[in-house]
Amino acid sequence: MNPFCAFHPPWWSRGGDFQTIWAPFFARSDPVDFRREIWETPDGDRVAVDWVDASAAAPVVMLFHGLASSSQGHYARALAAGLRRRGWAGCFINFRGCGGMDNLLPRSYHAGDSAEIRWMLERATALLPCRPRYAVGVSLGGNALLKYLGEAGDEAHKNLESAAAVCAPVDLVATAEYLQSSHLRFYNRYFLQKMKASVRRYEAKYPDMADWSRVFSAKSVYDFDEYFTAPVHGFSGARQLWEEGSAAPLLPWIQVPTLLLNSADDPIVPVDSLRNVQISLTVTRCITEQGGHVGFIDGAFPGHLRWLPNTLLDYFERRIP
Repeated sequence: MNPFCAFHPPWWSRGGDFQTIWAPFFARSDPVDFRREIWETPDGDRVAVDWVDASAAAPVVMLFHGLASSSQGHYARALAAGLRRRGWAGCFINFRGCGGMDNLLPRSYHAGDSAEIRWMLERATALLPCRPRYAVGVSLGGNALLKYLGEAGDEAHKNLESAAAVCAPVDLVATAEYLQSSHLRFYNRYFLQKMKASVRRYEAKYPDMADWSRVFSAKSVYDFDEYFTAPVHGFSGARQLWEEGSAAPLLPWIQVPTLLLNSADDPIVPVDSLRNVQISLTVTRCITEQGGHVGFIDGAFPGHLRWLPNTLLDYFERRIP
């Protein structure tokens, strides 16, 4: 078995739903203080960037978070603690409007925004030209990162030594349709509530940004993307957003060594959309039997979150130039 796929949760934390729901609220992670910077975007907006500082020669890991999350997500805090233990640096970028800071333009972020990933990586390369650089994308951020890597091909080597995507929904259509299943109503409602809350501040500031009555009466993730995410970012509808934003067709073109890590019991990303997707020879596909959606809880009750950061950093460490 590939060593990066060997996750075996303790008896008390088995099951994808348990792993997914327990991890952000109850699993332990060591506290880490961030140093915040504000980066100006190429179009005159701004994003918050939270750093884990280390020595001037230390490798740097960039993190792109998931939907309705931030640098304070449970997996982000766990990775930050893992970096601190190894003496590595971290650059955790909050997408527009995330991380407790409003952005300045009437736009948000989405799973297929590889152009956003590109300028962020190029900015980090310009700041840290002589240090080994790695990137992790989680869930939504994982799909966006993979899409960039496929589009960039060999040019991505200018920005990264290697990369990893965790629980990435590489087929956005399949994932979105799966979320409409009756047995997943809890997750659909959870994401919908978080998404509505995250854009409510735009309503007063930008009354013409979207059809707000439809946005806030949305009953599903499809409705929200149909009435907000798609039109705000120039797509005709949710279906076009998902089809053009999916990373799956681009995975065969990735040239940077990349770990594609998913779990078979992920209750949000359907495993059938992952097993047979074509990948390049530089991509290592790992599907653990358990772990949920970015859960991977290990250890004695109430559990800790060290398995995921240790696995990612072990993978990167083998690729230090």
